[in-house]
Amino acid sequence: MQKLKQKILSEGRVIGNSVLKVDSFLNHQIDPKFMLEMGNELAARFAGEGITRILTVEASGIAVALTTGLSLGVPVVFAKKGRASTQNNNIYSARIYSFTRQEAVDIFVSDKFLGPRDTVLIVDDFLAHGEALRGLLELVDRAGARLAGAGIVIEKVFQGGGAALRERGVRIESLAAIKSMSEECVEFI
Repeated sequence: MQKLKQKILSEGRVIGNSVLKVDSFLNHQIDPKFMLEMGNELAARFAGEGITRILTVEASGIAVALTTGLSLGVPVVFAKKGRASTQNNNIYSARIYSFTRQEAVDIFVSDKFLGPRDTVLIVDDFLAHGEALRGLLELVDRAGARLAGAGIVIEKVFQGGGAALRERGVRIESLAAIKSMSEECVEFI
């Protein structure tokens, strides 16, 4: 998606050689019109898959998941980081490691919102090492749902998560795939 690449180059900031800060439009402040464009693009890439649910993890994936769900006309479910006191025992859980926060967290989804009759599209803002996506795949498996694939806004290909998951047969569609980056340059595939 050319417009996304341009926004990354004009508004993004690389910290070191592995962190891309895009908080002006994606994961702190949200550009609603642009978010809708990205959601429409992800929906178009997975049209015809019979998707019944969008699944993401809180919090940065929610906005793009919501716009994808609007475009497809299906509910959006987000895995909660940490178990809420109001959740019953009928939940699916997985443990993921956040390299950004340097901590492991448990994610949870109620079986009320994800089950064996569902065809799921996972949507997230970033794919780097693949931890969040791996955990979401685990939730889909535990629910007995069918996976349509994963729609990612920005994939940092050089960190290897996408390649490992594609080798397992996961269909991943990324709107912008970064081959390498430094504070001076971002190179897209």
